[in-house]
Amino acid sequence: MRNRARRVPLDKIEEDGSGRDGQSDESSDDSNKHRKEEEPIVLHNSRRHKPKSISGSRPAPMEILSRVTMNNTVETPRSTIKGFLQVPNQTELKFNRENLNKIQEQLKIAFIEFYHKLRLLKSYSFLNILAFSKIMKKYDKISSRSTSKPYLKMVDNSYLGSSDEVGKLMERVEATFIKHFTNSNRSKGMRFLRPKAKKESHAVTVSLGFFAGCSVALTLALILIMRARNILEKEEERTLYMETMFPLYSLFGFVVLHMMMYAANIYFWRRYRVNYTFIFGFKHGTELRYREVLLLSFGLSVLALGSILLNLDMEMDPKTGDYKAITELLPLGLVGLVTVILLCPFNIIYRSSRFFFLKCVFHCICAPLYNVLLPDFFLADQLTSQVQAFRSLEFYICYYGWEDYKKRQNSCKTNDAYNTFYFIVASVPYWYRLLQCLRRLVEEKDVMQGVNGLKYFSTIVAISTRTAYSLNKGYHWKIIAGVASVVAAIFCTYWDLVMDWGLLQRKSKNRFLRDKLLVPHTSIYFVAMVLNVLLRFAWLQTVLNFEVSFLPGESLVALVACLEIIRRGIWNFFRLENEHLNNVGKYRAFKRPLPFNYEEDDNKDE
Repeated sequence: MRNRARRVPLDKIEEDGSGRDGQSDESSDDSNKHRKEEEPIVLHNSRRHKPKSISGSRPAPMEILSRVTMNNTVETPRSTIKGFLQVPNQTELKFNRENLNKIQEQLKIAFIEFYHKLRLLKSYSFLNILAFSKIMKKYDKISSRSTSKPYLKMVDNSYLGSSDEVGKLMERVEATFIKHFTNSNRSKGMRFLRPKAKKESHAVTVSLGFFAGCSVALTLALILIMRARNILEKEEERTLYMETMFPLYSLFGFVVLHMMMYAANIYFWRRYRVNYTFIFGFKHGTELRYREVLLLSFGLSVLALGSILLNLDMEMDPKTGDYKAITELLPLGLVGLVTVILLCPFNIIYRSSRFFFLKCVFHCICAPLYNVLLPDFFLADQLTSQVQAFRSLEFYICYYGWEDYKKRQNSCKTNDAYNTFYFIVASVPYWYRLLQCLRRLVEEKDVMQGVNGLKYFSTIVAISTRTAYSLNKGYHWKIIAGVASVVAAIFCTYWDLVMDWGLLQRKSKNRFLRDKLLVPHTSIYFVAMVLNVLLRFAWLQTVLNFEVSFLPGESLVALVACLEIIRRGIWNFFRLENEHLNNVGKYRAFKRPLPFNYEEDDNKDE
């Protein structure tokens, strides 16, 4: 099995880089930058090493099993409870078909990732040597001297230029993987090992443009129909619509806005080279691009806007005006359709991303029974910005469960059970984060996780007091809600800027920021900090009762909820940027543990 990489000496590269007439250094750099990954180049003149034959390799001796222990890497609520109750685990090694299949899959993923890291290391070595040759060529050109060849020869004879250890290790990985995981089928094995670039589809772009245009057209049609019917001018119809239909359809507006902010996050993460796919743990090749997320968001907006227009049309048409019960069921049908698509087991509409999302949601719901990973607490943070969406779901249950939709009236706010759950639903996402922080505090023994949990507890108190004030309108509740909200807002703002974003460092070379920045314009960070502070205090509307003449009360509440979603979208970018910069320093370059521990005999080594 021979490594098929082309091996080129340094002096040949120097000649090729300078011997092209009419081509600048910048264009040459661009051509090298876009070199295909399928054909890596190794820069030295050492002889080729033939790997060992696959058919001639012997199986490992059975004595090796005495040094192997199996890692129980599967985190379940049962294993968490047993660990909390200190129930002894069975440590003996058990071989059965189910365990072996899981272990084989873990080892396969580990081999693939290890091979990808070796390819990156080889490319990194090549780029460094190529950069050195370019520098020497530029030096000769400016100084009118011919000193590059001795230096290039020295680099070629150095360990960096002559070592073939990475290449030989890649050959060993290829041979082992092909033999044990693809039944000695080399072409099949290399398809797994070589990274596959995700192909951009023009169909996604065309569909995105189509649904975006439909969303704009439906929005304009909705505005015109509402003005033609004067639905916002008649006090009785406006109150009825804003108390019933608006909370039902605003749910989709919150979700669409959040998805659009996530698409913008993906675009800027990719632009500034934030490795979000690795940080989130997406399977290679299945992560969504920003166009695909926008396609989903605009598709959902078309469904929601179409449902609103159909609802208004059925009410305006004399033939269907008497079927109010059926008309009111349209939002519920849309929620059911979205739920069916989300839970669909067939490989359509980005199944891997849907299942990844559902798994993270399940881990949030079951907190703290699962080990807290970054996707889990990142999603829980997103849910904390969707409090109004959770309350809209509660209204769905009340409106359709108590059959208010048949009379088109809202009797939910007069019900004690609804008002009680109005408190609980708003604090549920913050309880998820609080429990996750407590889990990490117990496991990692990190005091800062306890402080972070205290931050979410203060937010729960602030939201509960503001909810009590909105329902009772008492002066004492106003004071309590104001004080609790100020304390929580200051606490959360400080945590956002200092802990989550890593900014406001005193000894930073970038004043009031941090040493490492991915965005070249430092003013962006200051603008983001100011916006975060302003949007954090958007809750003042609920305490001070700001009134806007052209916006009903429900619309103003929805506007404040949208501002919180926008703030969360800004927070997402800088939070993941800080995580990306700290990954190397905290040694988090590999996320999947191996299924085995292999213990060497220390006495034998000595």
